[in-house]
Amino acid sequence: MGDILHALPAVTALRQAHPEWVIDWVVEPRWRALLTAEASEETLYPLSQTLARPVVDSLHLAPTRNWRNAPLSRNTFHEIRSLRQALRAGDYDTVIDLQGAVRSAVVGRMAGCQRLIGEAEPRERAARWLFTERIETRGAHVIEQDIELASAVAGDDLKPAAPWLPVDPAAEAWVDPILPRHSKDPAVLINPGAGWGAKRWPVECYAEVAGGLLERGLRVLVNAGPGEEPLADGIAHATGGKAETIVPTLGQLISLTRRIALCVAGDTGPLHLACALGRPVVGIYGPTDPSRNGPFGTRFRVLRSPDSRRDHTRHSTPEAGLMTILPKHVLQAADELLAEDKTP
Repeated sequence: MGDILHALPAVTALRQAHPEWVIDWVVEPRWRALLTAEASEETLYPLSQTLARPVVDSLHLAPTRNWRNAPLSRNTFHEIRSLRQALRAGDYDTVIDLQGAVRSAVVGRMAGCQRLIGEAEPRERAARWLFTERIETRGAHVIEQDIELASAVAGDDLKPAAPWLPVDPAAEAWVDPILPRHSKDPAVLINPGAGWGAKRWPVECYAEVAGGLLERGLRVLVNAGPGEEPLADGIAHATGGKAETIVPTLGQLISLTRRIALCVAGDTGPLHLACALGRPVVGIYGPTDPSRNGPFGTRFRVLRSPDSRRDHTRHSTPEAGLMTILPKHVLQAADELLAEDKTP
């Protein structure tokens, strides 16, 4: 999720600079709602294809997680062959690998395109040997690096654009009773989950933050991603049910995030979604480096211990530096951002 959201400013900039181009995207099925509305085409196209699928013309689905779990199955073989055929049929002039992984580079090679552009120093170094063009990037943040790759397509000097995300009428209708469009009661979205334990600030700390926000008269919604319901329910229970657990689909989360006043989260997809939608965020960081993949393009405060060091080892327990961040620090950051909203 984060990789797609970090790539969107570059691809949106390409779309703005070259509206006549055909731009397609290979994506895991579970993240397709970031690129196209989930409702049926019969519902969407009378609304506007620009709203339903604002950045890309078509999607190619690559369920690589399923392939990894069943590499020798007949279904895996069939899906890989079908994807390869579809990519070859696209007759693309250029492929850009904005993920920098061996997996994404291999998928890029399936297109049979003469130009496969990637970073000279990608996330997974072995991927560079699959690229036909290697771009030396200078930006510190991954969004800045992605815009450099996108600029290499036609020699443009692109700048990161505010990402275009789809509008799903069904998801908007789902949000209406939760957060009415013109409500004057600001809501804060807390996301306690994270990709792995070392990045996950303790539930009891989030619960204390939720309590402080409630005392300030704010509404608190706690997002529960797949498998994260116990985390969200722990916060709701600690606040006597005043903090509200929500279990949205990805499309619904997009619509909900458009209406919040603030997001509080660690280095995880919903935080990057809030940034993409221009919502203020408080980022709670530990072993990942916010200078590379922290909040970008919005108002934010990042909290990170000076003792934290970049480490993507997937430990199950919170990183030591993360544990030095206190709820009062998060509440102070939230107060600052919310006060800025009230400043004339």
